[in-house]
Amino acid sequence: MVRLDENEISFPDPELYDGHEGVIAFGGDLSIDRIWFAYQLGIFPWYNPGEEILWWCPDPRFVLFPDELKVSKSMKKILNRKIFTFSENQNFREVIKNCQQTNRKGQTGTWLSDELMESFIKLHEYGLAKSIEVWQNRELVGGFYGLQIGNVFCGESMFAKVSNASKAGFIHFVETHKHSLELIDCQSHTEHLESLGAKMISKKEFLKILYKNNER
Repeated sequence: MVRLDENEISFPDPELYDGHEGVIAFGGDLSIDRIWFAYQLGIFPWYNPGEEILWWCPDPRFVLFPDELKVSKSMKKILNRKIFTFSENQNFREVIKNCQQTNRKGQTGTWLSDELMESFIKLHEYGLAKSIEVWQNRELVGGFYGLQIGNVFCGESMFAKVSNASKAGFIHFVETHKHSLELIDCQSHTEHLESLGAKMISKKEFLKILYKNNER
Protein backbone atom coordinates (compact mmCIF):
# COMPACT_ATOMS: atom_id res chain seq x y z
CA MET A 1 0.00 0.00 0.00
CA VAL A 2 1.05 3.56 -0.67
CA ARG A 3 0.83 6.26 2.00
CA LEU A 4 -0.83 9.41 0.66
CA ASP A 5 0.50 12.91 1.23
CA GLU A 6 -2.15 15.16 2.78
CA ASN A 7 -0.71 18.13 0.88
CA GLU A 8 -0.92 16.51 -2.55
CA ILE A 9 -3.96 14.94 -4.19
CA SER A 10 -2.64 11.87 -5.97
CA PHE A 11 -3.15 8.10 -6.03
CA PRO A 12 -1.29 5.09 -7.40
CA ASP A 13 -2.51 4.18 -10.88
CA PRO A 14 -5.13 1.47 -10.18
CA GLU A 15 -4.45 -0.06 -13.60
CA LEU A 16 -0.84 -0.71 -12.64
CA TYR A 17 -1.09 -1.24 -8.87
CA ASP A 18 -3.04 -4.09 -7.29
CA GLY A 19 -2.43 -3.34 -3.63
CA HIS A 20 -3.40 -5.79 -0.89
CA GLU A 21 -6.88 -7.35 -1.14
CA GLY A 22 -8.02 -4.29 -3.09
CA VAL A 23 -6.52 -1.62 -0.80
CA ILE A 24 -4.18 0.51 -2.89
CA ALA A 25 -3.48 3.43 -0.55
CA PHE A 26 -3.98 4.76 2.96
CA GLY A 27 -3.92 8.13 4.65
CA GLY A 28 -4.59 11.46 2.99
CA ASP A 29 -7.80 13.28 3.83
CA LEU A 30 -11.50 13.37 2.96
CA SER A 31 -11.59 16.67 1.11
CA ILE A 32 -14.18 16.81 -1.65
CA ASP A 33 -11.43 17.36 -4.24
CA ARG A 34 -9.64 14.17 -3.19
CA ILE A 35 -12.83 12.10 -3.04
CA TRP A 36 -13.99 13.31 -6.46
CA PHE A 37 -10.57 12.64 -7.98
CA ALA A 38 -10.51 9.16 -6.41
CA TYR A 39 -13.87 8.17 -7.87
CA GLN A 40 -12.81 9.33 -11.32
CA LEU A 41 -9.96 6.81 -11.01
CA GLY A 42 -12.25 4.03 -9.77
CA ILE A 43 -11.06 4.35 -6.17
CA PHE A 44 -13.26 4.75 -3.08
CA PRO A 45 -12.69 5.22 0.67
CA TRP A 46 -13.80 2.48 3.07
CA TYR A 47 -12.52 2.32 6.63
CA ASN A 48 -13.55 2.19 10.27
CA PRO A 49 -14.09 5.60 11.90
CA GLY A 50 -11.17 6.52 14.12
CA GLU A 51 -8.75 4.47 12.02
CA GLU A 52 -6.55 5.30 9.04
CA ILE A 53 -8.42 6.11 5.83
CA LEU A 54 -8.18 3.19 3.38
CA TRP A 55 -8.63 3.64 -0.37
CA TRP A 56 -9.88 0.69 -2.40
CA CYS A 57 -10.00 -0.49 -6.00
CA PRO A 58 -10.90 -4.20 -5.72
CA ASP A 59 -10.39 -6.84 -8.35
CA PRO A 60 -12.86 -8.20 -9.33
CA ARG A 61 -15.45 -5.42 -9.10
CA PHE A 62 -19.14 -5.94 -8.32
CA VAL A 63 -21.30 -4.10 -10.88
CA LEU A 64 -24.68 -4.05 -12.59
CA PHE A 65 -25.21 -3.49 -16.29
CA PRO A 66 -28.63 -1.79 -16.51
CA ASP A 67 -29.89 -4.06 -19.30
CA GLU A 68 -29.15 -7.09 -17.08
CA LEU A 69 -31.45 -5.96 -14.27
CA LYS A 70 -33.52 -8.82 -12.85
CA VAL A 71 -36.94 -8.07 -11.42
CA SER A 72 -38.70 -10.97 -9.70
CA LYS A 73 -42.42 -11.64 -10.12
CA SER A 74 -43.00 -10.65 -6.50
CA MET A 75 -41.21 -7.32 -6.98
CA LYS A 76 -43.16 -6.63 -10.16
CA LYS A 77 -46.37 -7.08 -8.17
CA ILE A 78 -45.14 -4.69 -5.47
CA LEU A 79 -44.17 -2.06 -8.05
CA ASN A 80 -47.49 -2.47 -9.88
CA ARG A 81 -49.37 -1.88 -6.63
CA LYS A 82 -47.62 1.53 -6.40
CA ILE A 83 -47.19 1.35 -2.63
CA PHE A 84 -43.98 3.38 -3.03
CA THR A 85 -43.28 6.68 -4.74
CA PHE A 86 -39.81 7.86 -5.74
CA SER A 87 -37.82 11.05 -6.06
CA GLU A 88 -34.24 12.15 -6.73
CA ASN A 89 -32.18 14.72 -4.84
CA GLN A 90 -35.09 15.82 -2.67
CA ASN A 91 -33.57 14.90 0.69
CA PHE A 92 -29.92 13.90 0.32
CA ARG A 93 -29.00 14.68 3.92
CA GLU A 94 -31.72 12.45 5.37
CA VAL A 95 -30.85 9.61 3.01
CA ILE A 96 -27.19 9.60 3.96
CA LYS A 97 -28.01 9.97 7.67
CA ASN A 98 -30.27 6.94 7.47
CA CYS A 99 -27.55 5.00 5.67
CA GLN A 100 -25.12 5.89 8.45
CA GLN A 101 -27.54 4.74 11.16
CA THR A 102 -28.59 1.47 9.53
CA ASN A 103 -27.34 -1.66 11.26
CA ARG A 104 -25.52 -3.98 8.86
CA LYS A 105 -25.33 -7.74 9.17
CA GLY A 106 -21.95 -8.71 10.61
CA GLN A 107 -21.03 -5.12 11.53
CA THR A 108 -21.00 -3.66 15.02
CA GLY A 109 -20.75 -0.06 13.89
CA THR A 110 -20.83 2.14 10.81
CA TRP A 111 -18.14 2.65 8.18
CA LEU A 112 -19.67 6.03 7.32
CA SER A 113 -17.98 8.57 9.59
CA ASP A 114 -19.38 12.03 10.25
CA GLU A 115 -16.47 13.57 8.30
CA LEU A 116 -17.07 11.38 5.25
CA MET A 117 -20.79 12.03 5.43
CA GLU A 118 -20.26 15.80 5.43
CA SER A 119 -17.92 15.49 2.43
CA PHE A 120 -20.61 13.67 0.46
CA ILE A 121 -23.17 16.31 1.46
CA LYS A 122 -20.83 18.97 0.06
CA LEU A 123 -20.39 16.93 -3.13
CA HIS A 124 -24.17 16.84 -3.41
CA GLU A 125 -24.34 20.61 -2.99
CA TYR A 126 -21.91 20.89 -5.92
CA GLY A 127 -24.14 18.64 -8.00
CA LEU A 128 -21.73 15.69 -7.99
CA ALA A 129 -23.55 13.33 -5.63
CA LYS A 130 -27.19 12.32 -5.91
CA SER A 131 -29.77 10.63 -3.75
CA ILE A 132 -32.76 8.48 -4.59
CA GLU A 133 -35.62 8.61 -2.10
CA VAL A 134 -38.36 6.05 -1.55
CA TRP A 135 -41.59 7.26 0.07
CA GLN A 136 -44.60 5.55 1.56
CA ASN A 137 -47.51 7.66 2.79
CA ARG A 138 -45.25 10.73 2.55
CA GLU A 139 -42.68 9.13 4.88
CA LEU A 140 -39.09 8.48 3.79
CA VAL A 141 -38.79 4.70 4.07
CA GLY A 142 -35.79 3.92 1.90
CA GLY A 143 -33.18 5.20 -0.49
CA PHE A 144 -29.56 5.26 -1.53
CA TYR A 145 -26.92 7.71 -2.69
CA GLY A 146 -23.78 7.81 -4.80
CA LEU A 147 -21.64 9.75 -7.24
CA GLN A 148 -22.12 9.89 -10.99
CA ILE A 149 -19.03 9.86 -13.18
CA GLY A 150 -20.21 10.40 -16.74
CA ASN A 151 -22.40 7.42 -17.60
CA VAL A 152 -21.30 5.37 -14.57
CA PHE A 153 -23.21 5.65 -11.29
CA CYS A 154 -21.08 4.75 -8.29
CA GLY A 155 -23.47 3.57 -5.61
CA GLU A 156 -22.37 4.07 -2.03
CA SER A 157 -24.95 2.89 0.48
CA MET A 158 -28.66 2.21 0.83
CA PHE A 159 -31.21 1.83 3.60
CA ALA A 160 -34.75 0.54 4.07
CA LYS A 161 -37.17 1.06 6.95
CA VAL A 162 -39.79 -1.24 5.44
CA SER A 163 -39.46 -4.42 3.41
CA ASN A 164 -38.53 -4.02 -0.26
CA ALA A 165 -38.15 -0.22 -0.08
CA SER A 166 -34.50 -0.03 -1.12
CA LYS A 167 -34.95 -2.78 -3.70
CA ALA A 168 -37.92 -0.95 -5.23
CA GLY A 169 -35.96 2.30 -5.29
CA PHE A 170 -33.01 0.64 -6.98
CA ILE A 171 -35.20 -0.98 -9.64
CA HIS A 172 -36.97 2.31 -10.30
CA PHE A 173 -33.64 4.12 -10.63
CA VAL A 174 -32.16 1.58 -13.03
CA GLU A 175 -35.27 1.44 -15.21
CA THR A 176 -35.52 5.24 -15.28
CA HIS A 177 -31.87 5.78 -16.26
CA LYS A 178 -31.08 2.62 -18.25
CA HIS A 179 -30.69 4.58 -21.50
CA SER A 180 -28.22 7.08 -20.03
CA LEU A 181 -26.18 4.81 -17.74
CA GLU A 182 -23.74 2.21 -19.01
CA LEU A 183 -22.84 0.78 -15.63
CA ILE A 184 -23.70 0.91 -11.93
CA ASP A 185 -20.76 0.33 -9.62
CA CYS A 186 -21.84 -1.66 -6.57
CA GLN A 187 -18.23 -1.93 -5.29
CA SER A 188 -18.47 -5.06 -3.12
CA HIS A 189 -20.66 -8.15 -3.30
CA THR A 190 -24.04 -8.32 -1.56
CA GLU A 191 -26.69 -11.00 -2.02
CA HIS A 192 -29.28 -8.21 -2.15
CA LEU A 193 -27.79 -6.72 -5.33
CA GLU A 194 -26.79 -10.06 -6.81
CA SER A 195 -30.48 -11.02 -6.79
CA LEU A 196 -31.10 -7.94 -8.95
CA GLY A 197 -28.52 -8.95 -11.55
CA ALA A 198 -25.24 -7.52 -10.27
CA LYS A 199 -22.13 -9.57 -11.01
CA MET A 200 -18.36 -9.55 -10.78
CA ILE A 201 -16.20 -8.23 -13.60
CA SER A 202 -12.44 -7.69 -13.70
CA LYS A 203 -10.96 -4.44 -12.48
CA LYS A 204 -9.48 -3.97 -15.95
CA GLU A 205 -12.92 -4.16 -17.60
CA PHE A 206 -14.46 -1.86 -14.99
CA LEU A 207 -11.77 0.81 -15.40
CA LYS A 208 -12.03 0.62 -19.19
CA ILE A 209 -15.75 1.45 -18.99
CA LEU A 210 -15.22 4.15 -16.35
CA TYR A 211 -12.46 5.90 -18.26
CA LYS A 212 -14.05 5.60 -21.70
CA ASN A 213 -16.10 8.79 -21.61
CA ASN A 214 -14.17 10.69 -18.97
CA GLU A 215 -10.86 12.44 -19.02
CA ARG A 216 -8.55 11.26 -16.26
